[in-house]
Amino acid sequence: MTDSLTETAYAKINLALHVRARRPDGYHELETLFAFAEHGDRIDGREADDISLTISGPLVGSLGPDADNLVLRAAHALKAATGTARGAALHLVKHLPVAAGLGGGSADAAAALRLLARLWRINADAPEIMQVAQSLGADVPACVLSQTCFGRGRGDALIPFDDATLSGTPLLLANPGIALATGPVFAGWDQRDRGPLIPAQWRAGRNDLTASASAIVPEISGLLTLLEAQAGANFVRMSGSGASCFALFDSPEARDSAAGTIPFWHMASRIR
Repeated sequence: MTDSLTETAYAKINLALHVRARRPDGYHELETLFAFAEHGDRIDGREADDISLTISGPLVGSLGPDADNLVLRAAHALKAATGTARGAALHLVKHLPVAAGLGGGSADAAAALRLLARLWRINADAPEIMQVAQSLGADVPACVLSQTCFGRGRGDALIPFDDATLSGTPLLLANPGIALATGPVFAGWDQRDRGPLIPAQWRAGRNDLTASASAIVPEISGLLTLLEAQAGANFVRMSGSGASCFALFDSPEARDSAAGTIPFWHMASRIR
């Protein structure tokens, strides 16, 4: 029996997210700079005759009845794409809130793909992995990489981005405890193109979905204000389509002090 393997489903943040136009296919033309926390959900897996999934963890109660579909879809799709006869018993430990702008479901699916590639002895560079990732959702390819990168198109046309000042930066994630679906947030975008994102100037960037998300969940505005007021916070944004927000800090001590002021879900980490 193969020993169990483990992959972290790293929490995703968007350092900037520019919405440029709505596409004919219903998606939006985006420019975004992805970064990833050192922490997130966890996927464990071992070889088995069939594909199965169990779930535990502190936020397992936030999952709906179909919340496991993306992980299972990833496993079944990779099996079909590669022609392997192997199966896997997968277990998801849920630490990230769902519908939160942190890529939780996408990160889980991506971690499952990375784990299954190891478990089923598939080359990590096999094109089937990214092909499956693209079929599962716009954020999944970036989550497979789980490294800072610039995304265009739907967000799945990726270019690696190296900023030595980012790696190891103290990071605090926070969510007001309100699930926020992506569709209504994009539907509320005011359709104004406010200009391109220059990756090297990401601190001057924007999240063009903040106003739309805040109109649906007003608590986002209060969370941003709370994070901006923290000593040592040098960069504060909403992540993705919300409702999670994040702050970068000058030091781990400042981050940890700020974490003590957050009255709802939060996670202290660093940028990978």
